[in-house]
Amino acid sequence: MACFNNLPPFDPATPILRVANLAASIDYYVQKLGFKVAWQYPYFAQLNRGRSTLFLSMGDQGHPGSWVWMGCEDADALFAEYRATGAKIRNPPTNYQWALELQVEDLDGNVLRIGSDSRSDQPHGEWLDMYGDRWINAPDGTPTRVPPAPKE
Repeated sequence: MACFNNLPPFDPATPILRVANLAASIDYYVQKLGFKVAWQYPYFAQLNRGRSTLFLSMGDQGHPGSWVWMGCEDADALFAEYRATGAKIRNPPTNYQWALELQVEDLDGNVLRIGSDSRSDQPHGEWLDMYGDRWINAPDGTPTRVPPAPKE
C-alpha cells in the first residue's frame, strides 16, 4: 500500500446535493435548517451553517436521496430547533456508538445525518435505513431488522 503522508492534505469535502427546484430548496435550507447562502447562480448554490458547507445543484450533479454526515455541538438542541421550524425530521436524536444522531430530510429526499458526541451511559438505539426500516443489534451483535408494526 502506498504511503501518502508526504502529500498535501485535502480541504474538507463539500457534498453536492441534486435538487429539483433551487429556489424552493434554498428557502427550505435557510428557513427550516438554518443555513445561510454564501453565493448563488441560476442552477447552483453554496450554503453554509457553521463550518459545514453544502452545494445544491438543480437537475444536475449527484442523485436525489443522497446522504450526508455533519457534526454538531448538541443534537438535542438542534432537534428542538428543527421541530420549531417545521423541518422534516426523519429520525429523532438516537444514541449510537459513533454519535447521538438525528436525521432530517430535504425537499428532494436528501438526508442530513447530524450528530454530536455519543452518550456512553445510554444504550444504542434502532438504526433507520434508507428504506425506512428499523434495525437493532441482536445480543450477538448481528444487525437485525425490526419487523414493521401490524397494520390495523
